[in-house]
Amino acid sequence: MADTPAVLFDVDGTLVDSNYLHVYAWTRAFHEAGIAVESWRIHRSIGMDGDRLIQSLSGDADDDAQKRAKELHTRYLKEAAPLLRPLSGARELLQRVSSLGLQVVLASSASEDELSLSRKVLDCDELISAATSSKDVEEAKPDPTIIEIAMERAGVDADHAVYVGDAVWDIIACGRAGVPAIGLLSGGVSREELEKAGARAVFDNPHDLSEHIDSSPIAALRAQSVG
Repeated sequence: MADTPAVLFDVDGTLVDSNYLHVYAWTRAFHEAGIAVESWRIHRSIGMDGDRLIQSLSGDADDDAQKRAKELHTRYLKEAAPLLRPLSGARELLQRVSSLGLQVVLASSASEDELSLSRKVLDCDELISAATSSKDVEEAKPDPTIIEIAMERAGVDADHAVYVGDAVWDIIACGRAGVPAIGLLSGGVSREELEKAGARAVFDNPHDLSEHIDSSPIAALRAQSVG
C-alpha cells in the first residue's frame, strides 16, 4: 500500500453538474428507441452505468432497441457537452484535498467518452493520481468492484480512503467495500436517503464540503498522512 491516503471521487453529480443532462439525454434516447420510460425513473437510476440503467428501465425491449438507446444517449450527451459545468467549488475541493497531502482519485463508472468530457470541464488533471471508468468493470455500482479497483490503483486499502459521491448507489458500494462515504446533495438525492444508505456525512455540494473539510471524514485521512 502507498503511504499517501486517498480521497475517491465520483464525477457525475459530485464534481460536474451533469446528472440532469444525463436525464435529458436518456429521455430523448429512450423515446427515439421506442422504449417508454418516465423521466423520474431515469433520474432515480443515475449513478448506475449505462448497461445496468438500460437493463433496469427498458423492460422487455429487444436487444436492438436497447443498443440504439445507449448509442443515442452518447450522442445527445455529447451534443449537450457545452452545458457541462463544474459544480460549485469542485476545482477548489480537489485543490484543497491535494494541498492536504492526500491523493485525488476519480472512482467513476462512466464510459471513457463521458469521463473525458467531464475531465475536460474540470480542467485539473494535474491533481489526479488515478482514475477508473466503466471499461474497468463488468458490474457497476452498487457493486463495490469499481471502488476496489480505484483503491488498488491508488495503492491504498479501505482504512486509508474516503469516498465522495452523490448517489445512493455510490454509498452502498462504499459500504460493501468498507470505505467511509461522504454524500453530496448536488446530484438530486435527499439527505435522508444518503444517510440511510450509510453516508458518514452529507454536504450540499463540493463548495460546502471544502468549507467544512476539517469536520468531515477527510480530516481523519489528513491525520494519517501527517502522523
